[in-house]
Amino acid sequence: MGSTEEKRDSLSTSEEGKKEKFNTVEFIFEHIGDSYEWHIVTIGHNHIAIPLPIILYSEQKGLNIFLSSKFHHGKEPYRGFKWEHEGKYKGKIVELGSNGEVLEENPLPYNFSITKLVLSIFIASILICWIFISIGRKYKKGFDKAPTGMQNLFEPIILFIKDDIAIPSIGEKHYARFMPFLLTVFFFIWINNMMGLIPIFPGGANVTGNIAVTMVLALFTFVITTINGNKHYWKEIINAPGVPWFLKFPIPIMPVVELTGVFTKPIVLMIRLFANILAGHMVAIVFFSLIFIFGALNMWAGYGISIISVSFAFFMTLLELLVALIQAYVFTLLSAIYFGMATAEHH
Repeated sequence: MGSTEEKRDSLSTSEEGKKEKFNTVEFIFEHIGDSYEWHIVTIGHNHIAIPLPIILYSEQKGLNIFLSSKFHHGKEPYRGFKWEHEGKYKGKIVELGSNGEVLEENPLPYNFSITKLVLSIFIASILICWIFISIGRKYKKGFDKAPTGMQNLFEPIILFIKDDIAIPSIGEKHYARFMPFLLTVFFFIWINNMMGLIPIFPGGANVTGNIAVTMVLALFTFVITTINGNKHYWKEIINAPGVPWFLKFPIPIMPVVELTGVFTKPIVLMIRLFANILAGHMVAIVFFSLIFIFGALNMWAGYGISIISVSFAFFMTLLELLVALIQAYVFTLLSAIYFGMATAEHH
């Protein structure tokens, strides 16, 4: 009996050890993914987080609005809904039946919740509005006055986008109507990239490293390009000049290639921004995770690797400051080039 109890104790101890073992994959994806709460810090087994609004609508339960704290970090269901942390619906809110099990039909309610990424987008949007409204008020007082304060800080960037991106890419005649979008998309990407490098609230969200966000930005560029495409633009796509006739007829090889390019351009925009920002976040988090991995093997190994990890993470942060600006510039420049191609006149 004694040996049996000892075996049980050793098995339970080993199981607890396995549960407490550091999971690198979960650690990385927890920090780069979206969430229904804004995690601040974990002290022991206590998670300190800012709860965010949950807005759900289902045919059975109607409209439900409450804070994510009601889920107790996903450990308990609330009002017949549950925040899943494992299985098929991991990371999603599912609807439960009367028996407490996930519904077999339509388990996912309509979800309009304010997640971590959504809140970060709201914060960045408010910041952008505040910046441009403040600068606009200064310009209303007169263009002959020397720029001061925020106007002095952002005017060189605005002029750079106008003189070095918009005008050379689109032309003097058409650039003005695209300036609001180019300025907005540049500052939106840049500010969100910079906020993503701040480890504490309201920073730390991986906004532009989320492919859904970059897809919407690229979709805006695609729609604006398509709407503003003139006769010459579409003629070059359908019947490209200077191309041998046998590449157009009887098999329209070049028209298909050109038309495919219309759709691949925004896809390239989407993936380039998403991949660069996501990679930067992942590399920095991997360096930090090395501390816990080596620490689990040996305490002194964890202390030793922490110096290297923190040093590399600091270097990556400095590099990401440059990448944050470059990616905003590249997205804005390529958008301006596409607009210029759409509005170019035949010479």
